[in-house]
Amino acid sequence: MKTFHGNEWKKRLVEPDEVIKRLAPGMTIFIGTGVSEPLTLFRHLKESHYANIDLEVFQLVSLGHAISVQENHSSIYRLKTFFSGWDADEAITKGLADFIPSRYRQIPELFRSKQITVDAVFIQITPPNEAGFCSLGVCVDVGRLAMQQASFVVGEINPWMPRTFGDTFVHISDFDLLVEAQEPPIYFERWKFDAVYDKIAENVSSMIEDQSCIGFSIGPLYEALSKHLVHKKDLGIHTPFFFDNMMDLVKSGAVTNQYKINYQGKSLTSYAIGTPELMAWLDNNPLLEFQSVDKVFNPVHISANPKFTAVLAARKVDLYGRIALHTGRGNVGSGPGEVVDFFNGALLSEGGAAIFALPSRNRQGESNIVLSAVQYPNQFSLWESVSTIVTEYGIADVRGRTVRERAQALIDIAHPDDRPKLVEDARNQRIIYPDQIYIKESAHLYPSGIKTKKTFSNGLEVCFRAIKPSDEENMRRLFYRFSDESVYYRYFSRIKAMPHATMQEYVNIDYKKTLSIVAELKNGKLIAEARFASLEIHETHPEIAIVVDEHYQNSGIATYILTMLMQQAKKRKLKGFKGDILPDNKKIINVLKKIDWKLKVNLAKDSIIIDF
Repeated sequence: MKTFHGNEWKKRLVEPDEVIKRLAPGMTIFIGTGVSEPLTLFRHLKESHYANIDLEVFQLVSLGHAISVQENHSSIYRLKTFFSGWDADEAITKGLADFIPSRYRQIPELFRSKQITVDAVFIQITPPNEAGFCSLGVCVDVGRLAMQQASFVVGEINPWMPRTFGDTFVHISDFDLLVEAQEPPIYFERWKFDAVYDKIAENVSSMIEDQSCIGFSIGPLYEALSKHLVHKKDLGIHTPFFFDNMMDLVKSGAVTNQYKINYQGKSLTSYAIGTPELMAWLDNNPLLEFQSVDKVFNPVHISANPKFTAVLAARKVDLYGRIALHTGRGNVGSGPGEVVDFFNGALLSEGGAAIFALPSRNRQGESNIVLSAVQYPNQFSLWESVSTIVTEYGIADVRGRTVRERAQALIDIAHPDDRPKLVEDARNQRIIYPDQIYIKESAHLYPSGIKTKKTFSNGLEVCFRAIKPSDEENMRRLFYRFSDESVYYRYFSRIKAMPHATMQEYVNIDYKKTLSIVAELKNGKLIAEARFASLEIHETHPEIAIVVDEHYQNSGIATYILTMLMQQAKKRKLKGFKGDILPDNKKIINVLKKIDWKLKVNLAKDSIIIDF
């Protein structure tokens, strides 16, 4: 490495056209990625008068001048990119650029093995420090590997580029020529989001626990999500792209990275994309660690972090749970090749989760939950491993569920106006029962606001929510876990079976007259249910019923769920409950007494009246 004294390196500064003159036909050029694209050099290349120079240009992620490919540029260069999103998708579709399908973590090996050879490198760098070291700034992918094999390396010095830490430092002597950038890096405004994305983000946030490590991407979903995570504790970040929303999380104190295994105490990334404010915040910030894509995208490294949660944006999902990912503008790091590494890392992580999220409808008002998604591009192939899908209408846990159960769960989180058609299509295709009932009028009435989590004194964490039609199978399983005595106390008869025809009527309720609250464990198991049902809509004392899994009795669940039921009854201006009770059912009588209700028990008639 040659040593430069003072400003001696400035002798290598040349005008951009001087660099372009040194290019020979057929050369392969690697250029910096994303917002670190050497804009000045590439603009001069496109504006040059060297026709038929026939260059081959490699770029990992294309966001700038390189993808603005026009027919008149085809004789100068042809872009080859590993990235099929943003505007690159249009250039690829038009046949003006080439897409190289590849897993991101495998790309560095293509350069190490010289399967992809490089003659020249155009890369953006910061001005050197006193020791002559420059930073690669906000792009660390395979730039260093490309520099090692190229015979002609040009650095575009950009004073607007933040100096970052990690595997980012190169010496000024590594460059044959230098040019001065005539414009700042590519900046991107923050994404705006509406009430739909805010609700989706709220639902996703409810699944992210304290001390989780998260992987993000770009778009309205993630912009909204960060605002719902600021109250979490000790989050970690391991993500390919770092955006303004993650800066907000770090600044809020929600992100400490203390529970990560790899790069503990630092947020790990390969790229940063965002506003001038983000770039200024990144400058000399020791809380960020920029590393090459083979480290950031490695599922083994990802999975080493406990509770790793990959939040993945989907375009379409069908009733089988098959996913179609986004294409085109706004798609950064969400192609199948990028998603699969973070998906696998999340599945291998202890306590990890992979969450696919999407609005129930697209901008044209069409359902994003469809009968089949196989006709859409950008298919995510590991659909059998998909576990969680989220819309603004709720969360569908499809782990270990049959196709029929998956379909029912996904219909429950579709737009209410789209559910009847989805039920009809699913019945016709025999995906669900041909006799499956659905109360169309109840679709808009589902009380989604009745949802809360409670940790009881024995450490048991339970989610309480309103019952859904897709709870049919889990409610059947709950019934079959009851003893004969519990069944008799609940149904006043020796019921031995609860077939589909009976149970589907039980879970498909008219929310105007009936309210049912279920208690659910993290694994989706239902362990309790309480409901009130009124035969007449104006009745002031509807009938009440409650069942609790015998393994979870005496833990406070019955008291809690009945208290929730009472609160909802008061909101409906009901005056109390009524019910039938057997004289020897001491457990439920004791529970009712604990709630401090005004009880009127007539044991002679086996009945109970409750006033609030």
